[in-house]
Parts: sequence; C-alpha cells; structure tokens
Amino acid sequence: MTISMYQTLIPTSLHNLQNLSAILKKAEVHAEAKKIDQSVFLNARLFPDMLPFVRQVQIACDTAKAGVARLAEIELPKFEDVEKTFSELQTRIEKTIEFLKTVQPNQIDGKEELKISYHQHGRDRNYVGLPYLLNYTLPNIFFHITTAYAILRHNGVEIGKKDYLGNS
Repeated sequence: MTISMYQTLIPTSLHNLQNLSAILKKAEVHAEAKKIDQSVFLNARLFPDMLPFVRQVQIACDTAKAGVARLAEIELPKFEDVEKTFSELQTRIEKTIEFLKTVQPNQIDGKEELKISYHQHGRDRNYVGLPYLLNYTLPNIFFHITTAYAILRHNGVEIGKKDYLGNS
C-alpha cells in the first residue's frame, strides 16, 4: 500500500493542530483556576534564547499552512502575529484548520519532485517536494507543537503524553 503526500500532510497536521487546541483549552482552564494571568503562559519560554509560547503556536500554524500552500501551489494565507490571549490563539488554529480543509488530494499528491523556492529569514530556501514534506514541514510542525506543550507542562499545566497524542 502506498501512502499519499496529501494523507501524510493534511490529516497529520489537522490531528496535531486539534491536539494543540485541546492543550490550549486545558492551559486556559488552569490559568483561570489558579488565577494566573494568561500572559504568563503566552510569554513563557523554556530558555531565554528560545521563542515564547505564543510564537510556538503561531509558527506551528504557519508551518502547516505554508507547507500545504507550497505543495499545492496555491496562495499562502497571511496571518498577522498579534495574538495576546488563548482565545486569539484558538482562532488562529481554527483559521489554519479551515484553510487546510480547503485543499484536495489532487492538489498535493504527485508533487514529490516539485521544486519549491522561497525567501525566509534573510536567505533563499530551495527544496524538492517529498523531502520538503518529510524532512522540513512535518518535523517543524512537531517541533513547535512539542515546544508549546513543554512550555505549558513546565509551567504546571496538567497535561500529559495522551494530550499531546490525542485520540489516535
């Protein structure tokens, strides 16, 4: 049996973004119960030179939508990085999920050899479809969701591996 690029990217991204959303809900409930201002969590970092929680969520969403848009060869939706609450982050996740659901299998499948080029962080990036999906996009999504999870767990939110993995 062969697995398609669409099946590798879209359902995996949707599943993980939905899990991230559930983790954010638990963090919001925790903050309310403990009377902790949300900004404490949103600005928390694992180490001073790492990006804060809010950026981890933003980048997880950005990576998912960019990966999908580049592989589908469609316009990449732009979201402003202005979220200051759990609710606003939830909206960003929802908008990302909505976008991913608009893409059809025939827009991504068969793009294993697609040349992907773009400029990011002051340098030109050049990839080929399948390695871009497997070696850049998915690991990047997982990295930022894992880091967001770790920041919340480190700050006392009662979440565990089951929350990260969700219902498989």
